[in-house]
Amino acid sequence: MAGVIGRPSEAPTRSASSSTSPPKKKRLLKAPAADGVAVPHNDVVQREPPARPARHQRRTAVEYFAGLDVAMKDTAICVVDAEGKTIIEGKALSEPDAIADFLHPFRDKLRRVGHEAGALSPWLQRGLIERDLKVVCLETIHVRSVLKAQRNKTDKNDARGLAQMMRTGWFREVHVKSEESYRLRLLLTHRRNLKRKFLDLENAIRHSLKVFGIKLHLTGRAHFEDAVREQVAHDPLLAGLCDAMLRARAALWVEYLKLHKLLVQFASRDPVCLRFMGIPGVGPVTALAFKTAVDDPTRFKRARIVGAHFGLTPKRYQSGDTVDRPGCISKRGDKEVRAVLYEAAKSLLTRYKGWCSLKAWGLQIAHRSGHKKAVAAVARKLAVIMYAMWRDDTAFQFSNSAATA
Repeated sequence: MAGVIGRPSEAPTRSASSSTSPPKKKRLLKAPAADGVAVPHNDVVQREPPARPARHQRRTAVEYFAGLDVAMKDTAICVVDAEGKTIIEGKALSEPDAIADFLHPFRDKLRRVGHEAGALSPWLQRGLIERDLKVVCLETIHVRSVLKAQRNKTDKNDARGLAQMMRTGWFREVHVKSEESYRLRLLLTHRRNLKRKFLDLENAIRHSLKVFGIKLHLTGRAHFEDAVREQVAHDPLLAGLCDAMLRARAALWVEYLKLHKLLVQFASRDPVCLRFMGIPGVGPVTALAFKTAVDDPTRFKRARIVGAHFGLTPKRYQSGDTVDRPGCISKRGDKEVRAVLYEAAKSLLTRYKGWCSLKAWGLQIAHRSGHKKAVAAVARKLAVIMYAMWRDDTAFQFSNSAATA
């Protein structure tokens, strides 16, 4: 039989020479085929030329980031690219013009410029923004924690670290207040310093005369000078020394009264401060200090954030499944604003003779958790209420809605 139906016939027998040495494959050159013509496939390995990139391929735009380590005389500057490679490092005078001239070659592709919050930060921030630079003021505590990982602490390394923070976006921005707010805050600061120096001199006189058996702990401020002169009149040396201290004390008190009067005038002419002073316990100092510290009523998304901003909310430490304990208030933010809010809350709970739901709420906390915790809670609530009044343009209400604002 020729073969089984449906199976191909057997191949012819090969010769001895063909079985020992298989035929070699010849490398053939493939002729270019015309368009539309089918090209037969064979076993020849054909290498195609590498694909060339398109002539109009879109490239990634180059971006630069800069870090400024500001000192009183010079500022260390570092510029890095998007990959973190250092492009240039150097120093310039701590002036807006000098810093802008240093960064001028990268101006068009400079995405962010970061500098740490400090004494010169508001002035440099405004000056660099006027020169069309995208400047960011960084929170000091966060920057210190990041730069602590460096082995060596130098201005050059700090500027390099700030530039890397700008590149990665891992930073916290600080709100730079308006120039008018800084002017009013300077009034508050100088008034506070004069009062503290006045009290320092008075306490120094009280303490220095104890070694001679002169006790002034029961003498008030109004009769303090007359009492001291009467007690040291028998000793010419003590009389002369105390006279110099008393004259300095009197001069400080006169200047303090001038600044306090000016502060009261500013607060009485400001409509926002007038609404704040409608709250029991809130006076011109608290109202003006809070207004200048917040500066912009739109900077917070929710009113409850204001309490945490001034460090009036409790801390928390949690780690794993066994450690989770709350702490005291964080005491972050402006400590002077926190102090005047605490004084206002204490005045509301102890000196205010009227009634309001906020006072009733604070007295309930005092009965349950103690007086100090109640004062801290009312201080936080005062900050929330004052911010909501400013944002919504409303007045203080003595009903239950005031305590839940």
